[in-house]
Formats: sequence, structure tokens, C-alpha cells
Amino acid sequence: MSNGLHERSVVVTGAGSDVGRATAVRFAREGAYVLVADLRRAGADETVKAVADVGGTALAVVGDLSDQQVVDQVVDTAVEVFGGVDVLVHNAAIMDRMSVVSETGDAEWYRVLEVNLTAPFLLTRAVLPHMMAEGRGSIVFTAVGAGPRGSIGGAASTASRHGVLGLVRSLAATYPGVGIRTNAIAPARVATAVEQAAAIVFLASDAAAHLNGTVLPVDEGWSAA
Repeated sequence: MSNGLHERSVVVTGAGSDVGRATAVRFAREGAYVLVADLRRAGADETVKAVADVGGTALAVVGDLSDQQVVDQVVDTAVEVFGGVDVLVHNAAIMDRMSVVSETGDAEWYRVLEVNLTAPFLLTRAVLPHMMAEGRGSIVFTAVGAGPRGSIGGAASTASRHGVLGLVRSLAATYPGVGIRTNAIAPARVATAVEQAAAIVFLASDAAAHLNGTVLPVDEGWSAA
């Protein structure tokens, strides 16, 4: 296959439903091996089955990725079973209560940043040595329209998404010399899970070999208006 994904090891977070599941299945159709990481066992197992139904190979690791032990389990499993981590997709995220700053409590603020920003940082940090040793790797984040913009509500979520874009750009600037690319999609609600998955797989593939630090809108032109 010319996309460079055949028999590659892919980790997809938040893969137990919606965009994460569609992404896992899309990678499987391209011939990749998929590690499904999700907080909930039932959803993760359903995604593994969906991958098997299209003739693919997947396994699940369940847990909270803001926990370093879970992060280590994800990476160790991918390395042991699939031989490494060639692609890392950060899709897991949560929303806040659309609270403005003055109404955002400590617990809401810390939990949203923990899931949306700290967990991707921890997992990326754990994966990087393996990608660097292989001299290649692709990291793709799912951002949202609130990433490059502000919002009346959702202070914690908006701040976390801005942080994600900062992490994307830091990685993109730091690691191209060792063969690692980092990009993101910025979907709006008009985009379906399948459409978002297609964009994620494209950014991970050899077809996007010269894209690094790109934030790709998947929004039918919504951000251009």
C-alpha cells in the first residue's frame, strides 16, 4: 500500500465511540494495527469488534489517560504486541459545563485540563522515545473550533484547546529532524465522524508526508465565513 499505514501500529485515544471508533476502523481498513484506548470497557470492546468486522486487528487498553500507569500500559502494550507506535491519535476529550470564568469551579477547571491537555502530554512524552528510535512517527490531535478562537462560555474547554494547539506547534517545531510530524484537525459540528476520521488518517499517512504543524479545518468552510 502507498499510504504507509499497512502493518503500522496506531494508538487511538477516545476510540470507544463516535470519531475515535470511526478513526480506528478507518485505520484498520488501511491495513494498520490499532490499539483502542478508552475510559470505558464496553465502548472499547465494541470498537475492537468493529475493527474485526472489517478484517482488521485491534486490542483495547482501558483506563484514564491522565494516570501515568495507564499511559505506560498503553505504550508498553503497543510496543509488545505491535512492535512500537508509528501513529498516535489524540482524540479523547471532555467538555465543561459551558461555564464562564467567574462560574468555573476548581474541580471543573482541573478535570477538563487534565483530560484534554495533560493526558495528551503524558502519552506523547511516553511515545516519543519509541518514535525517535525508529526515526519516524506521526502524531495527530483532534482540536475544535474553540481552539483558535474564543468563546463566551466554556472557559476551561477553550483554554484546554488553545493549550492543545500550543502543544501541536511545539512538537512540530521540535521533532521534524528525527522524522516525527505533528498535526491536528479542527472540526466543527457539521463534520461527521467518518469525515473527521478520513482527515485524521490522511494526516497520519504518507500522503501528508510534508505536512507538519498543520491545523486542518474539517468544517465545510464554516471557519472561512
